[in-house]
Formats: sequence, C-alpha cells, structure tokens
Amino acid sequence: MTWILEGAAILCLLYYGVIALYSGMSTSFALIWPTMAIFFVLLAAGLHYYHRHPQSVPQWLVVSTATFCTACLVIFVAVELLIGWSAVTSTRRAAEYVIVLGAKVRGSELSNSLKKRLDKALEYAENNPNTVLVLSGGKGEGEDISEAEAMYDYLQYNGIPESQLLLEEQSVNTVQNIVFSKKVIDYQEKYKAMEARESLLDSYKERSDSVKIAVLTSNYHVFRAKSIARKQGIYNISGIAAPGDPVLAIHMWVRECFAVLKDKFMGKM
Repeated sequence: MTWILEGAAILCLLYYGVIALYSGMSTSFALIWPTMAIFFVLLAAGLHYYHRHPQSVPQWLVVSTATFCTACLVIFVAVELLIGWSAVTSTRRAAEYVIVLGAKVRGSELSNSLKKRLDKALEYAENNPNTVLVLSGGKGEGEDISEAEAMYDYLQYNGIPESQLLLEEQSVNTVQNIVFSKKVIDYQEKYKAMEARESLLDSYKERSDSVKIAVLTSNYHVFRAKSIARKQGIYNISGIAAPGDPVLAIHMWVRECFAVLKDKFMGKM
C-alpha cells in the first residue's frame, strides 16, 4: 500500500507539471495536485511508521484516518458518477432556447474549452434552426472582450444568423450565467408576446413556464449547470454536453467534484 501512495504522489506532481506547461501556473484549482501529493506522502509515511511500530500508534488514530479516507473516496466516486451520468445522457431534443455557457478567453482568442462548446453549439444550431442561442459570459481578468462577444463573433463567422443569437454579458460564474440568461429569455418572451399582441398577464405567464430551455457546456459541467438551473426555477431544463479538453480532462473532473460539493453546501444547487 505504501508504494501505491508514493506512486500516486509522483503522478500528482507530474500531472501538475503537465497542467503548468499546457495552460499556465495560474490555471484554476491547479494547486490541488501538489496538495494531494503532499497528502499521499504524509499518508505513506504514516502507514510506513505504523507497520514498523504498530504499538506506538493509537488505535483511534488508525480508525479515524481509515474512516476519513474511505468517506472521501465514497463521496468522490458518488459525485463523479452523477457528473458522468449527466454527461452521457445529454439531450438531443429541440429546445427553444439554449444557454451556451462561456469559458476563458485569452485576450480575444477562444480557449480550447470554449471552442469545443461553440463547435457543439454550431452543430446544434444547424440541426435546430429555430432554436435561439443565449451566449452567456462576462469579461474577466485577462480578457479584452466579454466571453459572450467572443462567442457571438465566432458563431456569426461560421454562419449562424444574428436572429438566432442573444447575448448576456454580465455574468462571472455559473449561477449568474443561469440567472441572467433566464432574464434575457424572459425579456425575449415578453417581447414576442407584445409583438403578437397577447396578454402579458395571461398568455405570457403560461408560456414562460413551458418554454423548453437547454444549457450547453462542457461534459463535466452539465450536472452542476442543470442543478443550478432547477434551483433557480427552470424545472424543464435539459443539458447538452460538449467534449472537454483532453489534456485537462482529469483536472476538470476532479475540480468539478469540489465545485459541486461547494455549491451544494452553499445552497446554490
């Protein structure tokens, strides 16, 4: 067991090096890997000491450590199964609105993750020409333009008409993505109702509860995005999974586990 823990520590450090070389030292949550390496080294050292001096280690410490590690593993596996299930069961049904979640823009250039989401959005929009894409993402640090504007430019360049695109440029996290995009959709539905000279109090209220909405994001992110949407009152939400960056896949799926637990604990999903 000791050599397994030591090997895990080495793999964590090697993967941290890959992340640093591929996407930079400032990659979100990247320090989890050296942190996990230290944890595995300490665990290996403790286990080695216990094997050599079993009588000098209190039994309660052994039981507590084993229980803690087992609980962490069970929780991690359970959350990853939920994330994975949402990724592989993404919808193909036609939605009236698809919220496309933004990702990092470097200056004005799309990140690999964002490009994969947009390529999925292109495919979906071409197959569903009546669907409106709500491009959601504000302007963050190191970004010359908003994520929504970068997405808009890419989709327009690739032939998606302006009439099929709406922008939401204020959000800085997933919760705001959903909340602000829902406001954009509500406003659009009210505008359509006014154009049709329908009653805003009657027909719009009935209509707003039945609008088919989907959220398009990276495969690992679908579960959390859908859960947040339901928390915000979008009960008929469905998910569309775009492939993730293969180099960062392990990192993103591990990071997402912590994000799910944090958002659940804070009542966001």
